[in-house]
Amino acid sequence: MSGPGAHVESVLASYAAHSAESRGRVHVEAEAPRRTAFQRDRERVIHSTAFRRLEYKTQVFVNHEGDLFRTRLTHSLEVAQIARGIARALRVNEDLVEAIALAHDLGHTPFGHAGQDALHECMAPHGGFEHNLQSLRVVDELEERYGAFNGLNLTFEAREGILKHCSLENARKLGELGQRFIARRQPSLEAQIANLADEIAYNNHDVDDGLRSGLLQLAQLDEISLFARHAATVRAAFPRLPERRTIHETVRRMINALIVDLVQESSRRIEAAAPKTIEDVRSAGLLIAFSQPIRQEADALKTFLRENLYRHYQVTRMTNKARRIVRELFTAFWDDVRLLPNDYRERAESDRARAIADYVAGMTDRYAIREHRRLFAVGEV
Repeated sequence: MSGPGAHVESVLASYAAHSAESRGRVHVEAEAPRRTAFQRDRERVIHSTAFRRLEYKTQVFVNHEGDLFRTRLTHSLEVAQIARGIARALRVNEDLVEAIALAHDLGHTPFGHAGQDALHECMAPHGGFEHNLQSLRVVDELEERYGAFNGLNLTFEAREGILKHCSLENARKLGELGQRFIARRQPSLEAQIANLADEIAYNNHDVDDGLRSGLLQLAQLDEISLFARHAATVRAAFPRLPERRTIHETVRRMINALIVDLVQESSRRIEAAAPKTIEDVRSAGLLIAFSQPIRQEADALKTFLRENLYRHYQVTRMTNKARRIVRELFTAFWDDVRLLPNDYRERAESDRARAIADYVAGMTDRYAIREHRRLFAVGEV
């Protein structure tokens, strides 16, 4: 591979993922003359149907509840931005880390974790539902863009990063891709970075959305050390700053502090492990991590959000409705596959449950609401 991409990769650490050393794609393709394999992965994700649908899928607040709240799309873009910065600081592959970050939620159901939990319950007799495995299924099978193959035909390294969690039962069915879960090995540094960039993004941006919605109050967050420490600095520096801008400035500083700590601790671990190749990385312990004090602060914030935002009664009311919608859609299609669109009806002939799960998981929030109304409301078609 020659061209601009080769020059960019020439400055990477030896243990980074290099496109020329990729384990390749399931379906062999000719290389592009001016783009690396990982650049092509990123661009295929961005142009996919599933990526566009993320605009109308829930992060915390259901899509129609307001225009200012984050969606799966804006979340994925924020993860990619954070991940690229960390990758650059650690001299690993920015294009790969961005491809993983942009693709990591492609398999998420409508209505966020509530939809996922409901679909998993419906699929329990049929192998269950894992959104990471569904993201892999989207890029391997469900996208229909190319004449020669189903899916996006991403590289092994991108697919490895997308599948950040997997049950052992499912890992055994995935061949080489699932082997690391069985052998308890690590993925690439790029995959590890995307995983923690995801955590940084959703924890801190959920603080912002929670305060914007009025479900969280500043007084509550002043009890959480990670927030309180940076909020105190902001108030001292800008005592007359309006509350909204105080929140933005505080969240910005929290994100920066987490990134700085992650880069410092990860650099220390990489130096101690002294990997020479990506295979050394896979054989080492976890190399991308926060320091212990920051890990504890991040966990405290995560616990706070779970108890005070995700379980807030107003959020719970909506998530209960979401679970009911997903369960009732699944049951309706299971009882009568003729209600499915033609292409899913054809798939249901060989695996009814998985075809229904693919259809429901691919819905946006508002499409799921409309489909439920068409099926159950008198007078709707």
